Amino acid sequence: MHKVAGWKQVVYQLTLVLVALFVLLPLWGLAFMALDDAIQGWPLEFRLWPKELTLSVLQRMWEKPGQTLSFLGLLRNSLIVAGGAAALSVVFGASMAYAFARLRFPGQKPGLFGLLVGALLPPVALMTPLYVLLTALQLRASLFGLMIVYMAMSMPFCVWNMRASFQAVPLELEESAFLDGASRLVAFLRVTLPLALPSIAVAALIAFLIGYSEFALGWLFVAKPDNVTVAMAVSGMLRQTHFGASASWNELAALALLMSLPVVVIFILLQRYLLSGLLLGGVEVED
Repeated sequence: MHKVAGWKQVVYQLTLVLVALFVLLPLWGLAFMALDDAIQGWPLEFRLWPKELTLSVLQRMWEKPGQTLSFLGLLRNSLIVAGGAAALSVVFGASMAYAFARLRFPGQKPGLFGLLVGALLPPVALMTPLYVLLTALQLRASLFGLMIVYMAMSMPFCVWNMRASFQAVPLELEESAFLDGASRLVAFLRVTLPLALPSIAVAALIAFLIGYSEFALGWLFVAKPDNVTVAMAVSGMLRQTHFGASASWNELAALALLMSLPVVVIFILLQRYLLSGLLLGGVEVED
């Protein structure tokens, strides 16, 4: 076993401490403001501990976070839109990714290049075509329309990620299924898909986070207060603070803290998949 020199070990530990502080200090600053009822408007002094420790700010944001809906109502809209967009991206993207990974057809390389360009485009580039399309379909001012918008944003990434995971599955395993009389669809569902499932779960998680945290396009496709998401509520409150309205930074921090809790829970539940070697696209085959 390789032994690290003492001074190198000290450097490694100090580096890790600095990285941890870089990550944790902003989170503590957010929690600090959310738990301090003494902050009125902007924070005017530096403190490591809340001056008036309280949960009343979190309670206010839970009951009415500056919108007509409660936090649970905003969270419901966010989960519907982001979860639906992730599900649609995985369902439709899986068949497309498998075709690009296993089949040969005219226009395959231009299609892959088009998806790559779509993944690199800024979301604002999709604003006009999606607005015109969803208006023509009479879906623009609905949660389903917003779901389609977020699906369009996350689909290119999902296809490229799942294509790599499908290519990592040994072709011999599918050929063995073909020899046993399985069709391509059966081989995909029973052989390829289970082996690539961890990577597909990561693609779904990224697609969920894209829809859960996006707010800029959301205002264009939402016409009723009942369809506002948590991210849109946070952005609306941030604009109020910039224009000197009644919203204060401790309320903004409390709402942002509440918004982050579902994401933390999801990461805790999926942490063993995130640490799995299968997420890198590798598939181990035992003899």
